[in-house]
Order: sequence, then structure tokens, then C-alpha cells
Amino acid sequence: HRAAAPRAFSPPPATRSLRLVALQEGLLQVHTAPFRGSFSGVFSQALRSAGLGSRVLISQFLKGGVDQGLDRSVWLCGRLQWLRPAVAGCITDPASPDASGAPDGEAVRAVWAYTREQMLSGQLDQLVLDELGLAIELGYLPEADVVQALEQRPSHLDVILTGPSMPSSL
Repeated sequence: HRAAAPRAFSPPPATRSLRLVALQEGLLQVHTAPFRGSFSGVFSQALRSAGLGSRVLISQFLKGGVDQGLDRSVWLCGRLQWLRPAVAGCITDPASPDASGAPDGEAVRAVWAYTREQMLSGQLDQLVLDELGLAIELGYLPEADVVQALEQRPSHLDVILTGPSMPSSL
């Protein structure tokens, strides 16, 4: 007895139809509280998304101490890039009026420039911006530039903002 040759699956003609698929609209979520703790839940969500195949970027704007920077960002699950500024410690002080050439200011702006480029490229599925509001409040990033970039983001991109302070424009 010979086995029949395998045949390609073909659904019955009645089930063949053109289906329109709507792309899901990305969300802009804001997680803010006067205490620490919201980032860990958001980080877990980002790691889970990357593990399921999404391309994720986490940018922490004021967390330092690991001298990471653009050249030494951490990759997890092969799809989650975790980026911090190349500074010796966490940034807590307002930017000085002459901060244009200060190392902390340059490091924060470098993280923003890379993050903005990645956000607008359309290659990300999820973006986490930790302490973005504080970076604006302390004078390291211009609020108008951040708002404009967020308004121009691809429609499918989920963006999550975390931190204890968030300008009302965001």
C-alpha cells in the first residue's frame, strides 16, 4: 500500500475572500507618580514585548552611573535596546544657562537625538521614554522639539512616558 503524495492545502472556494486588515493605532501612555515604581512595571511590559518579537527601545534620560551612552547600550532578547546617557551618575540638577557644552547636557541630548531618529524611522514597535518630563523640566531638552517629534511618530508606534513629572503638553 503506497501513501498518497502530500497535497498543498487549499481552502474551499467559498472561504477565499479578500480581507482588509486595519493596522492598530499606537498608544501614547503616561505613567507618572510622585514616588518611584512605575518604571519597573513598564520595563517588564517592554521586555515581554521584545520576547514576543517586537522591536523596543528604552531611553532613560537622567539615569547614569554606568557610563553607557550610545556606543554601549544594552541589548536584551535581541530586540530590546536599553539606552542611558554616558554620565558618571544620575542627573538631578537643573541645566545651567551655559549647559550647551556641558557633558551632562551633551549626553542627554545625544540620547534624545538617537531616540528621536529611531522613533521617526518607523522601525520600532514600542518606545519607553523614562524621565523625559524631568529632562524637559530641568532644561536639558526643549519641550517644543519633544512635542513635535511625538506628534510626528508613526501611527503604529506605542510610546510610554514614565517619571515623576510630566509637562501638561505631553
